[in-house]
Amino acid sequence: MKFINKNLRIQSDWLTQDKVLHKLNNVNVNKAPGPDGIHPRVLRELCVEICKPLFLNFQDSFLSGIVPEDWRKADVVPIFKKGLKFVPGNSRPVSLTSVAGKVFEGLLRDSIQEFIGRYNVIGKNQHGFMKHRSCQTNLITFYEEVSRSIDQGVAVDVIYLDFAKAFDTVPHKRLLFKLRKNGLDENTCSWIENWLKDRVQRVVINGTFSRWTPVVSGVPQGSVIGPILFNLFINDLEIGIESHVSVFADDTKLGKVIQCEQDVTSLQRDLDRLGDWAFKWQMKFNLDKCKVMHFGVKNTQAIYTLNGTELGKSKQEKDLGIIIDFKLSNNVQCQTAAAKASKVLACIKRGVHSRDENIILPLYKSMVRPHLEYAVQFWAPVLKKDIISLENVQRRATKLIRGMEGLSYEERLTSLNLFSLEKRRLRGDLITLYKYIRGHYQPLSDNLFINRTIHRTRGHPFRLEERKFSLKHRKGYFTVRTIKLWNSLPVEVVGSESVQTFKKRLDDFLQTQNIKGYNI
Repeated sequence: MKFINKNLRIQSDWLTQDKVLHKLNNVNVNKAPGPDGIHPRVLRELCVEICKPLFLNFQDSFLSGIVPEDWRKADVVPIFKKGLKFVPGNSRPVSLTSVAGKVFEGLLRDSIQEFIGRYNVIGKNQHGFMKHRSCQTNLITFYEEVSRSIDQGVAVDVIYLDFAKAFDTVPHKRLLFKLRKNGLDENTCSWIENWLKDRVQRVVINGTFSRWTPVVSGVPQGSVIGPILFNLFINDLEIGIESHVSVFADDTKLGKVIQCEQDVTSLQRDLDRLGDWAFKWQMKFNLDKCKVMHFGVKNTQAIYTLNGTELGKSKQEKDLGIIIDFKLSNNVQCQTAAAKASKVLACIKRGVHSRDENIILPLYKSMVRPHLEYAVQFWAPVLKKDIISLENVQRRATKLIRGMEGLSYEERLTSLNLFSLEKRRLRGDLITLYKYIRGHYQPLSDNLFINRTIHRTRGHPFRLEERKFSLKHRKGYFTVRTIKLWNSLPVEVVGSESVQTFKKRLDDFLQTQNIKGYNI
């Protein structure tokens, strides 16, 4: 097993009184308190008065490795995911813990993240709980090869893996072993060890409390440092794997181009390695939820097994909340997004009596539009009917506002200072592409884009090579549809030194050129 140099250490200046005050000033007062009953508003309102004593408490806890008992208690609230509501396994347990404890966890998490970033501890295939990475970067990066292969008439097999209760079953001793081997200093490891030790929790439903029960494994869902600890635990999952691995927390995908029987054997060998990894580190796969999807018209539909069990085949999966089908078509995703957004808009229309702009517009932006734009740079509509279907939701929303009834859609957008959804997607495309080419996503841009090597007097120095394509879906994929417009941008736009500057200059350019969407 490969680990980083044991001499690497977390910087020592992460815990200061100023940093404690900054965290207290940014406590979310809308969050629920933990079992100690101290509401986050108390910490926020009294931040100046309690900053020093809290800092001394934090410092003493860290240096001694002793965690206050209240910080190791959790009220567990079940959050329904999907399926039948009366089945406990269909709910996610979220822990409500001490707010003061979470403030300290936030400081410790920041120091661990700085350490991880400085030494590249976590690989680029992990997109969950990582700075400058997201569900969208995961999807765009992974399905680029799938999209390109389908367009070239080559088969691809993708394995969707599901860990059974991943966060709740992490063995503490093995986690601590990995933390130390990854270079975390002994004070940090000792504090985390004590934080995990002798934890207790109780379930809270409708104000009724269960008995306190001990927690013998897992990292608490709802804690601040839990996600980054899980990332460190699962970080070596891909060592020795030959296929393309993509991870978001515990959501794992394996993908491989299948051109001969040896490719099938190689992918099966990777599955065997993952089965061995899970056994070694006391994790389990939920085999009923692990699926295979065969992409490409020439796919031989090979059979794969995991831990001796044949994996089921699927023509449609929900990957990080986005519907993927075996043709990599976005039609179903577009229909689903429009339907969800329309349902929420109908609830607002029925449940909110006011039609005032200051009420309806914020509700639309916060509750309706996110359904239409979550990871949309990955699944943006290509077909005209899908573009119209999404846009119609915003058309109806703007008509709800008093005084807008007699105006055209374009007039309503101007009056409300809104862009059309089509223009917002185009703008989002270019901002995302800027991040890949010039911003924080640069480490993820390998194999996504090719820089032009031909130097001409016209154009900017960040021009990209336009990819050839055969199929409609490939033409509309993010890494293809964006290139022509990107290459046409003025040098003063793409040459912006920050994302904020790029956004401002891009808006001016789109307004001047009256660009409202793609001509796909």
